Amino acid sequence: MYDYKEKQILLPHEFFMPFGDKLNEKNDWCQLALMIPWLEIEEKYADSFKNKRFGQPALPARMALGALIIQSRETLSDRSVVKAITENVYMQYFIGLKGFTKDAPFDASLMVHFRKRFDEKILIEINEMITLAEIERKRKKKDDDNDPKSSNDDEPDIFEDSSNEPEEPEEEYQQGVLILDATCTPADIHFPTDLRLLNEARESLEEIIDVLYEPLRGKSKKPRTYRKQARKAYLNIDKKKNKTGKEIRKAIGKQLRFIQRDLKIVESLMQSAEQPLLKKRMLKNLYVSGEVFRQQMKMYLGKTHQVDNRIVSIHMPFVRPIVRGKAAAKNEFGAKLAVSMVDGYVFPEVISFDSFNEGLTLKDSVENYKRKFGCYPQVIMADKIYRNRENLQYCKEKKIRLSGPPLGRPTKDLDLRKEQYSQEKKDTKIRNAVEGKFGEGKRTYGLGRIAAHLAETSKSVIVLQCLTMNLQKRLRSLLCQIFRWTFGKENGTVFLRVA
Repeated sequence: MYDYKEKQILLPHEFFMPFGDKLNEKNDWCQLALMIPWLEIEEKYADSFKNKRFGQPALPARMALGALIIQSRETLSDRSVVKAITENVYMQYFIGLKGFTKDAPFDASLMVHFRKRFDEKILIEINEMITLAEIERKRKKKDDDNDPKSSNDDEPDIFEDSSNEPEEPEEEYQQGVLILDATCTPADIHFPTDLRLLNEARESLEEIIDVLYEPLRGKSKKPRTYRKQARKAYLNIDKKKNKTGKEIRKAIGKQLRFIQRDLKIVESLMQSAEQPLLKKRMLKNLYVSGEVFRQQMKMYLGKTHQVDNRIVSIHMPFVRPIVRGKAAAKNEFGAKLAVSMVDGYVFPEVISFDSFNEGLTLKDSVENYKRKFGCYPQVIMADKIYRNRENLQYCKEKKIRLSGPPLGRPTKDLDLRKEQYSQEKKDTKIRNAVEGKFGEGKRTYGLGRIAAHLAETSKSVIVLQCLTMNLQKRLRSLLCQIFRWTFGKENGTVFLRVA
């Protein structure tokens, strides 16, 4: 149930303080609260509830989204978020409270529900609401500064030809620079090895066997699982500092045989059970363990290390290995994120746990750019993987310049080759901005380690971190604007402007 009737945004000076003071309106949380269109978000949030009349009333959208932004901006756990909000009066104003309170506004367990309600689609729409208006405002201001209009522009021109000649259709104009790139957002899991994965699957099956046998205790003998021998065989190899390929293969074969025995025991116990005894978590682990056994047995018999849709985590089976070819890590394990960047603001384009070719997303990204800004970009700054024949032909039809040299052999004209090299060097400097954004997100906002354990909440966290980066950039722009408004330079001296 969701019924929120508050239609007025509380200003910082209206926030009740029990000790008689007022909030500092220049505080970051106060400035961020005024940037976000809370009323429009309330409408989208209310539409996500299927049953709006029955059930316990849900908390307001400002409290839910505000808590998620605080968590992303400060990189806190669920419990730490509630503790920080309880201790910080500015965070309490940010989430929509009307006055300071010593009590926690909500329980930490509700953070999971907040992430589910603000899914990937809703957060992308909120990100566009916050950023597009600011980009359009800056572009309009830049156009006004570059092309000032005279006062008599609206007056009719007496020399204008008034003949009724058919007007030629206006050509579609291009504006702005679109930067495209992709990265991997690693999940919070152990580095997967075949031996460790099989050990986790075996332990999950042993837990399931214990639960299924509990009603039969005293009636029949418990099937032997040889868990102590399996554990000892695993540790003998796992604790060795230097392991040969022959030793690893032998240990994997042992674990596969233990798991095969456990799967047969689980099947017989489930057939004899009078009622379902397994919880949802155990059922999921059973299905995942069976798939892990099938994949590992196929690789073991085929003497290969490749299989389709390879599972690398028992508890997060949706995670897939993403081949990146980086110096630090050849493979990363998490969702692959393709983004577009316009004027320093990041827009998520594709989020998938399955690996994909980011070069195929160029057309959709350009069409999304036109939907957002009403025109095509002048230039697209992208990596070499985006420079395929289809994308080059598409950009040629839309009269968009795609960064990088043309396909084929380098030209023999030295002057033209030098000009192309100089242009490519300039484009690389501009494209490096998106690499800086990836670094900012991974070092500061937790994009380098996604702690959510569900597929849908993991995608929500990724989009939320992009939204937080855009809010932080807008906040920096606002502070720079205030500084330029307060301080100016004339004749090499800095002076304070008096209103």
